[in-house]
Amino acid sequence: MKTNFEDYLKSVNLQQLFQKLGAANPAVLAKTVEHFTVKEAEKRDKIVLGYFGEAGVHRIVEAVTEQLKPIALRKGSNILDIGAGSGFFTAKIAERIPQAKFYAMDATPAMLQTLNKKQLGITTFLGIAENIQASITEAKPYAEIPPKFDAAFSTLMLHHSVQPADVFKSLKNVLKKNGKAVILDMCEHTFTEFQTEMQDIHLGFNLEAVRKTAQQHFTNVTIAKMPGISCSSSGRSAELFTATLTTA
Repeated sequence: MKTNFEDYLKSVNLQQLFQKLGAANPAVLAKTVEHFTVKEAEKRDKIVLGYFGEAGVHRIVEAVTEQLKPIALRKGSNILDIGAGSGFFTAKIAERIPQAKFYAMDATPAMLQTLNKKQLGITTFLGIAENIQASITEAKPYAEIPPKFDAAFSTLMLHHSVQPADVFKSLKNVLKKNGKAVILDMCEHTFTEFQTEMQDIHLGFNLEAVRKTAQQHFTNVTIAKMPGISCSSSGRSAELFTATLTTA
């Protein structure tokens, strides 16, 4: 019999978990978790909505959903949201693809607690994007989680990753044959204050560098900017991009 989510969280020592998962810099990761626990967990949805507005959120959700829908048509398809946070985007995408089973992974317990309160039937578990496979193994005593997924996606998670290059390998390892991953994140920008205000580790990404890294692990890689949409805060904005990755 599986334990409930709250008991699962109580049984987990985050520092030990991050070390076991091979986190490159547990101290940086712990600082990020603390930031999201104290400053954002309970109000994350409002924060994201404030960044993009209703129209921007709609476009982001539709962009990811459009890529996932063909995969989700497979009978009994499983889709994983990596770095799901409070499930703001997870919930909206899952609503548009009701035929699929959704899972959500994040490193911050308080974020997943916020997601669970929504009672959406999404299976949540703790983990890091650089080692999804081992994160699933560690969560097995709590929940039934498939070892491989038909599709995976992340929205605005990659710039919080200590080693983003490892995320692409990690994604490839948990996708089935002909699986698909969709990454939505920020293009390269110069707002260094984001690193202190929002605990961003990277100031967005150079798209050609993302392409080269992704091509080391995926057969087909498509990267494009999202015109007319940006993450705005106090008059500052960074363009977004989507990277669609498929396995052979």
